[in-house]
Amino acid sequence: MVKLRLKRCGRKQRAVYRIVAIDVRARREGRALQKVGFYDPINDQIHLNVPTVLYFLQQGAQPTGTVYDISKKAGVFAQLQPFHLFLQKQKGGL
Repeated sequence: MVKLRLKRCGRKQRAVYRIVAIDVRARREGRALQKVGFYDPINDQIHLNVPTVLYFLQQGAQPTGTVYDISKKAGVFAQLQPFHLFLQKQKGGL
């Protein structure tokens, strides 16, 4: 299973986080499948590769709580089509 989670970077007392897609069995600093953005909590900067985040979410990746909040703040979930609407379009509804 793949998760979207934070990977700590930066120096002491100055943490910066990469948002990565990573296997759940890997450790926090382990090898990521793909980097999808970064988050700087001190300057409150967020940069996300939205198409890549949407791709991983549609493939079943689960965001952690913090990544979910960051993505929601960045407006990622407004672009994510609900699954039941996707099924209705395929069946010819709506």
